Amino acid sequence: MRIGELSRLTGASRRLLRYYEEQGLIVPDRGANGYREYDDRYVDRVNQIRGLLDAGLPTRIIKQILPCLDKPRSIHFPDATPEMLALLAAERDRLTERIDVLIRNRDAMSEYLTEVGQCRAPAPGSSHRTPNSPSVSATS
Repeated sequence: MRIGELSRLTGASRRLLRYYEEQGLIVPDRGANGYREYDDRYVDRVNQIRGLLDAGLPTRIIKQILPCLDKPRSIHFPDATPEMLALLAAERDRLTERIDVLIRNRDAMSEYLTEVGQCRAPAPGSSHRTPNSPSVSATS
């Protein structure tokens, strides 16, 4: 498939796909005409990259861990340096902190929605009005 179809299937713009190529995250084949050629595995790869970017990982880290995602049961870095391992551990810890913050925010929103829902919902059989509901006169 060509870049336009990959863009359509993944929702990533053509420009973004070219950026991924510049960063070494994807390496498409080139046809005799010079056009980029992508096979079906690139749909999953682009989605993986987007997910990792959404999680806050920088492209330099993504480039290092992408090979591990091909074989998730055999994650192995034959040339892993102590610096790279420390960087990955720091990124993992940062993601954990971010997840904790997101969970707290979600829980706070849920609590707020519950409280607001209880305040606004009239009791069954009552004629309770919310402040924005129109008044009804008994003389109509």
